Formats: sequence, C-alpha cells, structure tokens
Amino acid sequence: MINYKKVIKYSIFSLLFALIPVTSRADNNFEINYHPLAFTDEVSLVTSLNSEQFLIPWQWEALTPAYEYSFNTNGFYDPSRPLEVKIYYPEKSNRLKQIFSFDFLSRVWRPVPTIDNVEEQYLSIQTDATSAWLIALAQPDVMSTGKASWYKYKDGLFAASPDYPKGTKLRVYNTSNGKSVEVTVNDYGPDRSIHPDRVIDLDKVAFEKIAPLKAGVVPVKVEVIEALDKKLSPVSSVSVYPEIKARNAIIMLEDSGEIIWEKDADKAVPIASLTKLMSIYTFFTTRPDMSQVVSYKKQDELYNYEHCYPWESARLRVSEGETMTIEDLVYSTLVGSANNSIETLVRVSGLSRDEFIKKMNEIAKSWGADNTSFTEPSGLDPNNVSSPKDYAIITKEIFKNPLIEKISTTSTYSFSTINTKNFHNLKNTNPMLKEGEYEIIGSKTGYLNESLYCLMTRIKTAKGNMIVINLGSDSKESRISDNKQLIEYGLKALNK
Repeated sequence: MINYKKVIKYSIFSLLFALIPVTSRADNNFEINYHPLAFTDEVSLVTSLNSEQFLIPWQWEALTPAYEYSFNTNGFYDPSRPLEVKIYYPEKSNRLKQIFSFDFLSRVWRPVPTIDNVEEQYLSIQTDATSAWLIALAQPDVMSTGKASWYKYKDGLFAASPDYPKGTKLRVYNTSNGKSVEVTVNDYGPDRSIHPDRVIDLDKVAFEKIAPLKAGVVPVKVEVIEALDKKLSPVSSVSVYPEIKARNAIIMLEDSGEIIWEKDADKAVPIASLTKLMSIYTFFTTRPDMSQVVSYKKQDELYNYEHCYPWESARLRVSEGETMTIEDLVYSTLVGSANNSIETLVRVSGLSRDEFIKKMNEIAKSWGADNTSFTEPSGLDPNNVSSPKDYAIITKEIFKNPLIEKISTTSTYSFSTINTKNFHNLKNTNPMLKEGEYEIIGSKTGYLNESLYCLMTRIKTAKGNMIVINLGSDSKESRISDNKQLIEYGLKALNK
C-alpha cells in the first residue's frame, strides 16, 4: 500500500534500472513529485527514455533526451493536486529554456509554462497529466537571465530587448530582491556586442518598480507573458518548419544552388520593386559613366503614372530640367526605390525603352529564369513577375557586380541637384540594414497591392552566401519578420 505520510519521489535512474541499462548519470535527470493524497488507490509510476524520433521545433535545441512517464492505478487522480515534474540540465546558462510536451493528436511538441531554476540547474512544471512525453529545449540565441539597466524614453512600463520583438509582454524579476514588473517591449537593444551579459533594458519607470535608479544595473530573470513571435511564446505550438505569412518564399545557397527551404517557390507572382535590381543590372551593361550629368524630364515620371496615381508612386522629388549625376539616379533607384529615377536612367542608356525592356527579359532568360517576365523597368506593373526560385537565380547573377551589392545595402544616401542645389536625403527601404543583426550583402524591398510586401536579402555566412526571398507578406512588419525567420532557419540548417 502507498505510504500517505510521505511525499514520494521517483528519479529516472532508479525507475529505469530494471528497464534499460544505465551507464551515465545523465539518466538521473528526471524527477516527479506528487502529493500523497493525489491518488485514491495504490499507484505505480513507470518512466523511461523515449526513443521515438520526432522533429523538435526548428528554433530550439535539445538540452536533454525525451522522457516519458505514466501512472498506473485502479483508483482516481485528483487534479486539484498537481504533479511537479523536474528535468535537470547539464550546465548553467542564461539561455531561454523550456519544457515541451508531445501532442499526440497533432504530432508536434508544444511548450508548457516552465520555471527555470538556474542555480539548481533544472526546469520545473506543474501538470495534471498522469502520462506524457516531455523534453527540455533551449533557444541558443535568446537570453532569459542576465543583467538589466535603465534608460529614459517613454516614461512607462516598457523595455528594450534584442531578443523579443516589439509588442511582446514580459515579466522581469530582480533576482536579488524578488521584486517583479510587467513590461511591453517597445524598442531594440541593448547591443550584445557591447553588453554580452545584458538580457534587457528597462524604461526608467519600470526599473524603479524593482530597484532604485542608483543601482544602475541589477540581475534579472525574464519570463514571457504574451508573445507576438510564436517561437518565444510559453503557450503556443511551435513548428518544425518556418511559419511565415508570405505566400511564396525560398532559402537558397548561392554557390551550389542548394535549396534549404521553399514555399510555393516555382509560382510566378508580381515582384513589384524587386524589378529595379534587374533594371539597374541591365543599365550597367551599357557601361555608363557614373559621373555623367543628366537632366530630368517630366516624361520620366509619366511612364509611372500609367500604372498608378501620382500620389501612390515613390519618386525622387525633382522637376523638369534639374540636373544630377547618373550615380545619384542609381542610388535613388536602389536606396530610395524611386520609380521615376529608373525611367531617367532608361532614357539616357542609349537604348530605346522597348529595347531596354527586351534586354531585361533576354538577360533573365539567359540565366535560366524561365518563369520571369518584365513589362516595364520600375516594378509598378503587376505583370512584372517572377518566382522565388527564378529570382534567387537572378539575385545570384546580379550580385556578381560589386557596385550593385554596395548600393543596395547602403542605409542612407544624400546629394544635391547640380543646377538648383536642392538637397535630397534617401533612406533605404529595408530597416534591417541599420540593425546590423546579420551581415547583409544584398537587399531590395517591393510593394504593390497585387504583390503585397516583398523582400530579398543576401546574407554572408561561414558556409557561403545565402539568398532569402519572401514574396506576398501581408504587412511591412511581417515582410521583415518573415525574412528574419527564414534567415534564422537557414543559418541553423547550415550549422547542423
């Protein structure tokens, strides 16, 4: 009979002894505690290492083997007396760690609310499940413990984080005094290259909830309350593959052409301003003098208005007769994504407009981009189409030109028109270039009502350049988050 005067503890070492060979203390890392009155009759507990090979969520790494347990009894279990499960991990770290439970219906691992006991090196959960498969996973690049400082910005319960996207709600504990505060991430930082132990920074108002400002820096632990990014959520399911909002996408190694991951990558769809890279490449085949001064003509922008209203077109705001260099126009096209500047370049290329567009198509076809077609040079016509697979081929060829690489990844570019001295300051339409999170060596954004939000980035990695393309994301924000997710997935795949 069960001893109701004592809380019974089982470890996987003792319980597995009769079931499988035990050769390492690593097998002594699983423990279940339960209340003596949790069951109405005699109970036995069976635990084992789980040998099933199910893919874990791609953003995570396994800290421990998978374990399974089950309680056998003829009585009943009282769920008001939850079970406590502990999984010990091999070494201390400040990484985000979580216990996942296997969902047999969906055949996926799902995260469960977890407490990380860093000093004792174990994760714990409370559950009313009398049988389960569990595993401890960690995020290699996301911190949950470390230090926090403060800054003055919005004067509210806010935080800056390099791990959690804007809008994420966090609970931050001061581990030296136990005080906590709930905050919403509204900024990026601190810079881990400068502060490698800094997990988060708190707005002044939030910091004062857990420590006096004179403390400067305090030790903290961070828990996710509500996440916009599924990979960081304590309650949502997590996929073994990227879950992006883009309709079409690809991750491809540039040198070998190996496809790491794709989503409907053969389908030809509108690519909007991604067209401009092909237009600039075609223009460069005419061997222009970048210092040549050219005069703007109103007709250049009228071509744009065949496809949109004047107020809808991104344009370089210059007037008839203003002069600038070809270099200024090229930067305006790729950095500012101006639609009128590429038409000016086409006009001064030495080719007729029809000849120029024909040459764009001929070059694409010569590279094997058979699902690609261009009808005009700006990308405003939704009949400019390509597939992610085709555009990856185009990207590979275009960026053999180092000047295009340099210009496409320039964050800002300023110039003044020569005859009127009007100043222009252009900002790149890809905000990832300023963040410096990845080594981006090629970039272009695009948007039309028909194409939705598009983005190509070319990433330098230790194993060669990686081309990442997402077409048809549903917002500016998801265009960036989709691309980042694809980059992370590709980098992890390369490091396996």
